[in-house]
Amino acid sequence: MRYAIRHVTRFDYDEPVAFARCNLRLEPIEWPGQRVERYALTILPGGRTKPARAQAGLANVVRLVIESAVEVLTIESVADVVVERLIPMPDPSDPTLREIGEMARASRDLSALSPAAYLFPSPRIPIDDGIADWCAQELDPERGGLVAAIALAQRIQREFAFDPAATLVDTLPAEAFANRHGVCQDFAQIMICGLRAAGLPAAYASGYLRTLPPPGEERLVGADATHAWVLLWCGPTRGWIGVDPTNGIWMAEDHVIVAIGRDYGDIAPIDGVVLGSGAQAMDVSVDVAPVG
Repeated sequence: MRYAIRHVTRFDYDEPVAFARCNLRLEPIEWPGQRVERYALTILPGGRTKPARAQAGLANVVRLVIESAVEVLTIESVADVVVERLIPMPDPSDPTLREIGEMARASRDLSALSPAAYLFPSPRIPIDDGIADWCAQELDPERGGLVAAIALAQRIQREFAFDPAATLVDTLPAEAFANRHGVCQDFAQIMICGLRAAGLPAAYASGYLRTLPPPGEERLVGADATHAWVLLWCGPTRGWIGVDPTNGIWMAEDHVIVAIGRDYGDIAPIDGVVLGSGAQAMDVSVDVAPVG
C-alpha cells in the first residue's frame, strides 16, 4: 500500500515569539516492510534547519531555530511511503517469553534498537506493581512471544475505554490504568510497562494509522491523527514485532512508523524551547491517504 501523508502543525502565539529552538521528528524512518519514496518539510514563515542526531531510539531528527519574531508558526511534513508488511503469524517454533528475556539480557548489540536498551523503566514509563500484576496474567514465561503479545494487546483493547478527554500527554501509565480510560499513548505505555516488568524488551512506536470512514460516508481530509503502539523484540530471528493495543491488532499494512524510542519523550513529533510572554494555541491536522 502506498500512502500520501500530510501532517500540519500550526502554533498561534498571543504575543510575538522572539526565539524558538525545536526538535522535529516528523520524517518516517526506513523499516522492514516500509520505505519512504519522498519527503518534504516546509516551515512558515521560515527558520534555520539542520539534521540532528537522535538522543535515544530511532528517529529522523531536524533541529529548527527561529530567531525573528513570529506570531504564527506552521510546520508541514509531507511524505510518500510504501508499506508492504504482512500480518505476523505465531509459530510453534517461536521463542517463549522466558527465552526472549534471556536472549535480550545476553545481547551485545550496541545499536539504537538493541533489545537490552528496552528492558528497563524509562522516564515516562516507570515500573508499576499494579500494571505488572495485571499484565502478568497474559505473560506466562513458557508462552510463545507472539501469542502472548497479541493476547495482552487484545485484553487492553477490551477492558479500556478510548477517551481523549481522560488524560494528558504527560499522564503516567498508573493513572490511565487506574481509570481504565485513555488514548493510544496510554494504552501503549501500559502494555510496555507490563512487558518490561516481566523482563521483556518493549519499545514505543509512534507514527500513523490509516483510518476508514464509516460506511456510506466520505473520508474527511485532515481527520486522521498520530498514533502509538508497541514493539516487542521476539528474538534474533523474528526481531521486533508490532502490536497495537488500542485496536487489539498486529502492526501491519495500515501502520506507518515515524520513530521508535523508550517512551513518548524520546520521539515526540515536536519539542523544544520557545521564548515568549504569552500563551499559545496548537492545531494539528493529519491526513493519511492511500493512493495505490
